Amino acid sequence: MLILRNLIYWLILVISLPIMFFVGLPFMLLPQGANKVGKLWAQCMLWCLKNIIGLKYEVQGVENIPTEPAIICAKHQSGWETLALQDIFPLQVYVLKKELFLIPFFGWGLKLANMIAIDRSKGKQSMEHMLKQGIKRKQDGLWIVIFPEGTRMKAGERGKYRLGGARMAQAFAMDLVPVAHNSGEYWAKNAFLKYPGTIQVRIGKPIAHTLGTEAELMAACENWIEEQQTQITGQGPCYQKM
Repeated sequence: MLILRNLIYWLILVISLPIMFFVGLPFMLLPQGANKVGKLWAQCMLWCLKNIIGLKYEVQGVENIPTEPAIICAKHQSGWETLALQDIFPLQVYVLKKELFLIPFFGWGLKLANMIAIDRSKGKQSMEHMLKQGIKRKQDGLWIVIFPEGTRMKAGERGKYRLGGARMAQAFAMDLVPVAHNSGEYWAKNAFLKYPGTIQVRIGKPIAHTLGTEAELMAACENWIEEQQTQITGQGPCYQKM
């Protein structure tokens, strides 16, 4: 039954992408229209995960979400958080690799939503481009999501935290909001199957962009996230499969 439920979920995802793209295309021409359409689609997929797969989530620390746009600095373990963060936080854009824009419908939607695309092969020039795009997104009133480890990590693993999020925080005068979760224990990295259960999400208090140097700012974010990870890791069915 688990395989069947996953097949149904993936079928809905594949069918809904072009429908969402074409039906939402007129709205995407409005300010933040593409972001609103993307948020609605993400909420629909979360509903499917909950009601078809049985995958839910609980959030601690909602009261820590600031009223002003900030930079969401989150753990990255699966595709789940790219959906859930849109439901938990206000309208947002992601920092992502530009190759994702090439994916039919999904990538095209990302481009229309003005996601912050980076070309990792260009080094310093890529960082300058990211900062230039980021300030425009702030001016549009959008939040910014960055995965500081730069790629998806298996549940229980810890990658190297890069300074991009801290650099943006100081350049844009935006605070960092750290987010920990254990999605990879129910939706493993690069896995087809998603498992029923309840993902734990923890949101920390905003870390002021004036805290110190870029390294100090990111260290504070990393320390909080990884401390929370130790408390919620090891609960899901995929953890033993790592």
